[in-house]
Amino acid sequence: MELAGKRLSEGVAKLVVWLGGQQAYRVVAEVLERVGEIHVSASSVWREVQVYGERMGQAEKAAADALVVERGRGERMGCSADGGMIHIRGEGWKELKVGDIFEVERQESVDRKSQERVEIGHAVRDSYAAHLGGPEGFGEVWWREARRRGWEQVRDSVVVADGAVWIWNLAATHFYDSKQVVDWYHASEHLASVAQVLHGEGTEEARRWFEKWKTPLYQGRAEEIAQMLQAEARTHPSVAHTLQTEAGYFQTNHRRMRYMQMREDGWPIGSGMVESGCKQFKQRFAGPGMRWSRRGAENLLPIRTAVMSNRFDTLWRLARISPPI
Repeated sequence: MELAGKRLSEGVAKLVVWLGGQQAYRVVAEVLERVGEIHVSASSVWREVQVYGERMGQAEKAAADALVVERGRGERMGCSADGGMIHIRGEGWKELKVGDIFEVERQESVDRKSQERVEIGHAVRDSYAAHLGGPEGFGEVWWREARRRGWEQVRDSVVVADGAVWIWNLAATHFYDSKQVVDWYHASEHLASVAQVLHGEGTEEARRWFEKWKTPLYQGRAEEIAQMLQAEARTHPSVAHTLQTEAGYFQTNHRRMRYMQMREDGWPIGSGMVESGCKQFKQRFAGPGMRWSRRGAENLLPIRTAVMSNRFDTLWRLARISPPI
């Protein structure tokens, strides 16, 4: 089936755009030819993605402006955010900010230490928002996705993220009445770094120190850890600045580090869900040798987001009935 230079049927155009949200345009053309004997050039794939990516982005915003809400299944929701670098021609490496919106459900798991079966809060039914630009613009699309998912209708909610100040500033603006949790893994990493500063990288003393203080951290005693680090800074002048910086990190975030309580209450304490999502965005945008025009990247974003959020069919229908661009 030779389609180069011809207008694509709706079915083929939809397939082209869907694949374009997941693979490089050259790869899409090769897959279509090998699997379906559909001959579409890489430039035609690019053109369809540009047209429908822009339309899908407009359709998504129009639905949000009309307050079209997707009601969730539960009474708890959560969100998280992260960022990854992609290369924009003429600008260099720029951060692509990614937000995750999810429902929270208790699921039975096996506790690693006790080997007992316990119920732990998990993120389920994730959807995503992404923005190539500053925190303010990202905050708008992140909150727009949260509202679409029914954030304002749920009983309780949580923001889980690393210690980045820009994320917590956005949380204060858009998710101000939600619980806040610093990702357990990131907090543990900070503690492990302190152990290496005090006792040397890879040493047994560092391992023992880390294990000693990891339990108080999990118990929600971050203020105590901050005070301990301030005391250590006074007796270790050569690394005092590092210890004081880490003390500030734990002091600033201590209210977000009540890990045992949050876990017992059925909330997730890790942000692995958004980190996984961010990696999936980077897989499409930051592969070997990938360089983007800003408009080309921004037009692909709504497609990639729709594919990852299991909303491609819905946005495709809206894009098909939208006026030509």
